[in-house]
Amino acid sequence: MSGRKMRIAVLLGGDSPERDVSIASAAGVMEALRNRGHEVWPVDPALPDGMRDDPADAKIGEKPPEAIGKVRGRRAFDWLTGEGISGADVVFIALHGGSGEDGTVQALLEAAGAVYTGTGILGSALAMNKDRAKALFREAGVQAAPHILVRRAEGADIRRVAGRIEKGPGFPAVVKPNCQGSSVGFSFVPEPSKLEGALELGFRFGDELMIERFVPGREMTVAVLDGAALPVVEIIPSGGFYDYKSKYTKGSSRYEAPASIPAEWAERLKREALLACEALSCRDYARVDFRVDERGEPFCLEVNTLPGMTKLSLVPMAAAQAGISFGDLVEKICVMALERGRKGE
Repeated sequence: MSGRKMRIAVLLGGDSPERDVSIASAAGVMEALRNRGHEVWPVDPALPDGMRDDPADAKIGEKPPEAIGKVRGRRAFDWLTGEGISGADVVFIALHGGSGEDGTVQALLEAAGAVYTGTGILGSALAMNKDRAKALFREAGVQAAPHILVRRAEGADIRRVAGRIEKGPGFPAVVKPNCQGSSVGFSFVPEPSKLEGALELGFRFGDELMIERFVPGREMTVAVLDGAALPVVEIIPSGGFYDYKSKYTKGSSRYEAPASIPAEWAERLKREALLACEALSCRDYARVDFRVDERGEPFCLEVNTLPGMTKLSLVPMAAAQAGISFGDLVEKICVMALERGRKGE
């Protein structure tokens, strides 16, 4: 695609609870790019110089790991000035969650003059903040379930939070950290008596929780690549909810690609996915998640600006339905970034 071989730095790991997912994503990306003849250099911002996790050994557990925290004795930006980044034509960001997905790493790369894949600073920050993203969805005409935002200081008063839920989105509800991905800290709360445990879990992963109305129905996702919506994929988790375990444990979910839904449902999902990405200033590629009720009404849950690239991931699955191999997909993502860099965008 690029017409020449590229030197590509792959950012992986990091110190967020999605570290394992990131390393697994990077393993697939690196293998595909090397098979295309590109030179690939792994860079883990959370590890000291000279110390690396081997992506080939990546394993995702049933629960997200505890964040590994800051590495002692390492300056925060050492990885930016290392050989991997400074000599790269393109930086492929395979980080998930935390500073890797909220615009922080994107800002550092821009300050360093590096060309990188995916959404820029603003879009990354907006997409990671579910509360702000949903406000923009509604302005763009994208339907989203009603929700409230609960901060840590308020969370100690369970009765007050329950009252806000009853007056707002109502029970049953879904509780999740406002600025996490991969369903980290997710809980289904059928009634007020189950709220305390859900808040306790959620606040392990952030200081703000989004509590939204549970939408009975089906889980759908739409991948967007270079401004075009790929075929809709339906996610059917064996346990009823597409949580962290269902996402990353083989056999815990099955998928229909393309989804067996009426054509008008699929077209509306694709249209709203494109609107959601435009509302958040996304670029290159993203994945938009929905719940669809029995009438076919879609409710946008979130936009993932750095969707997973593991063997169980949904963007490669949707791309395959559109006739795009995994190798073509990851190479195209790099080429889009490279061409943007050449234009000075």
